[in-house]
Amino acid sequence: MSVDYNGPDATKVKSMFKEIASRYDKANDYLSFGIHHLWRKKVVKWSGASVGNSVLDCATGTGDLAIEFKKVVKAGKVVGTDFCAEMLEPAPQKASAKGYDIQFSVADVMDLPFEDKSFDITSIAFGIRNVQDPKKGLSELARVTRPGGCVMVLEFGQPNLPIFSQAFNLYSKYVLPKVGGLITGKPQAYSYLEDSSSNFPCRKDFVALALSTNAFHKVDFVSLSGGIAYIYKCYI
Repeated sequence: MSVDYNGPDATKVKSMFKEIASRYDKANDYLSFGIHHLWRKKVVKWSGASVGNSVLDCATGTGDLAIEFKKVVKAGKVVGTDFCAEMLEPAPQKASAKGYDIQFSVADVMDLPFEDKSFDITSIAFGIRNVQDPKKGLSELARVTRPGGCVMVLEFGQPNLPIFSQAFNLYSKYVLPKVGGLITGKPQAYSYLEDSSSNFPCRKDFVALALSTNAFHKVDFVSLSGGIAYIYKCYI
């Protein structure tokens, strides 16, 4: 896998998420059996986040990862951004219902409206494969992260255990688009999910992609649920 991986067209991705935004959470819970919440908790734990830290979560969607960070940093600042305004709409209410003060705003990860070295931790969950230029997105995340901090990436990948991989591929190709389509009315969005996940670099290929930005001195990763997803910790 080349480190010069090119992402999808941003306009098409934004339009797709706009169409499924109102049913995004419901579809996620059904299709992942709720396990994506556990994955997010693992991201926060591995990040080393602690009370008082400042955190930026990009492609935050409806705010789940930003909320998980806020639980840990408490009075620390948490900002959640997404380039699709419709995806962000439920986030403030979800946060306030839990008593959390989180700042949400529309912003593109390839052009973040923040000063250099503004946050202790930055993150992006299930979003980097949707970025038109992933290297630029990673570079921007690194730019706004303080030295000694980290960029946390949670993303789908490809299982590498033969039997499990075959079973998961069948689920992704046939079940996921059908169920996702029934819930959201947009089966093509979940066909895109399968296609983008199967083609996006994972494991050592993603590490090479991240390191090619020259923004990180080290990138580690862990596999989740047999390789369905991966967490990457990119050290500034």
